[in-house]
Amino acid sequence: MQIGYKLAAEAFGPGELVRQAVQAEQAGFDFVEMSDHYHPWLDNQGHSPFAWTVFGAIAARTERIGLATGVTCPTVRYHPAVIAQAAATLALVSDGRFTLGVGSGERLNEHVVGRGFPNSVPERHELLREALEIIRLLWQGGYHSYDGKHLRLDDARVFDLPPEPPVIAVAAGGHQAAALAAEFGDGLFATEPKKELVSAYQKAGGQGPAYAEVPMAWAEDEHTAARAALETSRWALTGWKVMSELPNPVNFDAATSTVREEDILAHFACGPDAARYVEVAQPFVDAGFDRLVMQNAGPDPDGFFDFYRRELDGRMRALTPRGTEA
Repeated sequence: MQIGYKLAAEAFGPGELVRQAVQAEQAGFDFVEMSDHYHPWLDNQGHSPFAWTVFGAIAARTERIGLATGVTCPTVRYHPAVIAQAAATLALVSDGRFTLGVGSGERLNEHVVGRGFPNSVPERHELLREALEIIRLLWQGGYHSYDGKHLRLDDARVFDLPPEPPVIAVAAGGHQAAALAAEFGDGLFATEPKKELVSAYQKAGGQGPAYAEVPMAWAEDEHTAARAALETSRWALTGWKVMSELPNPVNFDAATSTVREEDILAHFACGPDAARYVEVAQPFVDAGFDRLVMQNAGPDPDGFFDFYRRELDGRMRALTPRGTEA
């Protein structure tokens, strides 16, 4: 079991994210994960810096902790050739600590370049498959071209390659994406404790790590924590079918206007009770995930790091599946 910390790139500026990554390393986390967004989910979050620049600064300021995109979309806003180069460079400057988390993307971030965003999920999966083929091709070294249904590559070479290519973890919300993760990825990435996702990944031949984000909000009291999560992270309750489709933060604000504090308390671990954090994390472990990402929506990151070091680290690492039930 490895434990990671989600850097909230939509809620903090780049300098603060670097500082938090250093704190996460000192608190004992195995890795930090960060989304690769153009927009925040809600306007009142107020931030969305360029993830690759922030990761480069984190690599320079840390020594041990792993780095992971959670996740990047290598199909619309970026061409996969750019991501192949970016990931290879980050793997080099981090001495092999980088994991490339990829997914089929959200309209929120991909529509901004004016190329549109595919309406059908199968087309998004086709795009992601081609993107992964291109990335893998370029990581072999040498010049390559590619002529796919959606994507093309013209006589391209990534000159600076690490000794070993980065691990690729593919985000999945259903069986088709889980099979894609097994075929082209080295690991699985998900946001819900669905045992069927891990099972589909493994049945398709996947043998790598399985990453999952655990929703939580730390504060010295439960109400303060829940209110903070309601203000900035209520979008997490909309579900992936909504999260992938809405185009701008104002749409997420409207779509979540009826979310209540009690809804947050039912979904998130809130406040100072370590047992509640274990309770929320346990279903992910039962589902087969072995890389748990603490997604803290609370107002005090430093307080959470202290809490994690004192009360959570050992408990999280000791979690084991409760039988075979979903």
